[in-house]
Amino acid sequence: MMQYTLANFFGMAEIRYSNFFNDTPLMVIAGPCQIESRDHAIMIAEHIANTCNELKVPFVFKASFDKANRSSITGKRGIGMDEGLKILQEIKTQLDCAITTDIHLPDQAMPVSQVADVIQIPAFLCRQTDLITAAAQTRKIITVKKGQFLSYTDTDNIVKKVNQAHNDQCIIIERGTSFGYGNLVVDMRGFEYSKRKGIPIVFDGTHSVQQPGGLGLSSGGDRSMVPPLCMSAVAQGIGGVFLEMHNDPDNAPSDGPNALFLNDFMPLLIKLKALDEHVKNNKGRHAYNVDEILDAVKEILRD
Repeated sequence: MMQYTLANFFGMAEIRYSNFFNDTPLMVIAGPCQIESRDHAIMIAEHIANTCNELKVPFVFKASFDKANRSSITGKRGIGMDEGLKILQEIKTQLDCAITTDIHLPDQAMPVSQVADVIQIPAFLCRQTDLITAAAQTRKIITVKKGQFLSYTDTDNIVKKVNQAHNDQCIIIERGTSFGYGNLVVDMRGFEYSKRKGIPIVFDGTHSVQQPGGLGLSSGGDRSMVPPLCMSAVAQGIGGVFLEMHNDPDNAPSDGPNALFLNDFMPLLIKLKALDEHVKNNKGRHAYNVDEILDAVKEILRD
């Protein structure tokens, strides 16, 4: 039985681009990597809604209907667009919340825009002009995962592509940069760079700890590093965090090693919200008072 009580507000049913601005309360984009079934997707969505409503944190539910970039041809890709959109629409209606999902082909943009409030461009496809243009032409908010092969300055060209399609609602999602084979690191300079450009920046805490192809037929990861990386990113005053989670991540069909357990979501979000409030409430006086921020983090961790 659903227990959420404030989904109309904290679920951001009428989401705006301004909800992602770097100086507004932290936005959460969360959900499973892929839609495995109707019941599974609704179960995770309800957990996210309950948690975010209790903590008064705005959220957007995320789930993919197709994982077209799996490491192996044998990897499970998802439930498909037609069935996936039906499930996402049901979640959107029941929880009265905003929805995001990713597309891989230009002709998916329009049908997906009939359900999704935010359209996501996958990291491996972040330079595909036709895909970005098709997504932008829907006039939806566009989130673009920064490719693991790009520097943070390269995101300027991505934003310009969205803008050239007469859409000024582009958000960059930082998800790590390739560091040798099968490893990613997060260049924290990218957050400040996007902020100076006036572009909302979201940190993908779960994919940033991914180890691409690390398990041979699928990617590995280290979910224990998600909290410290998220804390480091939020300390800079960013628009939001992107977190994938699962009730049984070790047996999830995709990206399980870097996904959070459902029970780890609330403890992490409590810390992130407290840190976000501290940084943004003190921005005018001493946004970069390192000692004070460190003291605040110690207090948050102590609680």
